[in-house]
Amino acid sequence: MYSGLVALTLGITPLLAQEPFTVPVWPNGAVEDNGLTVAEETTDDGSVLNARTAELFVYLPTAGEIPTGAVVICPGGGYARQSMRHEGVNFAQMLAEHGIAGIILKYRLPNGHPAIPLSDAQEAVRIVRAHSDEWGIDPGKVGIAGFSAGGHLASTLGTHCDSTSRPDFMLLFYPVVTMGEYTHKGSRDNLLGELKADEEWIAYYSNELHVSVDTPPALFLLSDDDGAVPPVNSLQMYLNMKEAGVPAALYVFPTGGHGWGCRPTFPYYDMWTTLLWRWLQERGILVGNSN
Repeated sequence: MYSGLVALTLGITPLLAQEPFTVPVWPNGAVEDNGLTVAEETTDDGSVLNARTAELFVYLPTAGEIPTGAVVICPGGGYARQSMRHEGVNFAQMLAEHGIAGIILKYRLPNGHPAIPLSDAQEAVRIVRAHSDEWGIDPGKVGIAGFSAGGHLASTLGTHCDSTSRPDFMLLFYPVVTMGEYTHKGSRDNLLGELKADEEWIAYYSNELHVSVDTPPALFLLSDDDGAVPPVNSLQMYLNMKEAGVPAALYVFPTGGHGWGCRPTFPYYDMWTTLLWRWLQERGILVGNSN
């Protein structure tokens, strides 16, 4: 799945990918229970409901001589579900076909336990780096991507990480960033639960407030007419990153609404993929398969 325009514009030749495989995030199971009592299930549209366990679905490009970059992908869904198809599998396949490992994180839903998704994302980055030799990945080129509420998780990792879990870059698609005035209410309610009115916790998970010189570079992609997550979420974080001197790029498309992900029906599909490949090339993440 790729755009012929992208391949033509940047001289990128799509690659064959290896068969995907699954890795548990917590193989020993000694982690906090998110309190969900209903069974995990997958819907007809590919969404995962009631996620109680964390797993990585690993899509690697064909092995080459140069270690590849990698992206840990956090699908969206308001912290109530995870849109695994157009914000997960399709994106992972797209990355693998262009020489970058796409690694989908099925994170545990918070169910009012806000630290749970973050701990899954932190461990996911550690796992990718621990397996970098085996998987042909450059441990210094491991990024995080997130869509909508998955963008909140990705930006939370980028602003609440330690040296072992810091991503090298962030790809943020129409992300929830703040838990404050301009938040997506459903995401805040599901993440914070009984803490949703607590100003201290609202501030802690308002990621625009935690930007520092250590925040990874970021690419923001969103639509001006997004009625679910106001574009100001991205704008506030972008401006704070610029003030901190952190590289960032922000592209706002005129239309498209919310949740378009990797759907080719999005009117700016060819444009956002072109911008993505170019940004990854400029940051040295997309290498080894361009002319």
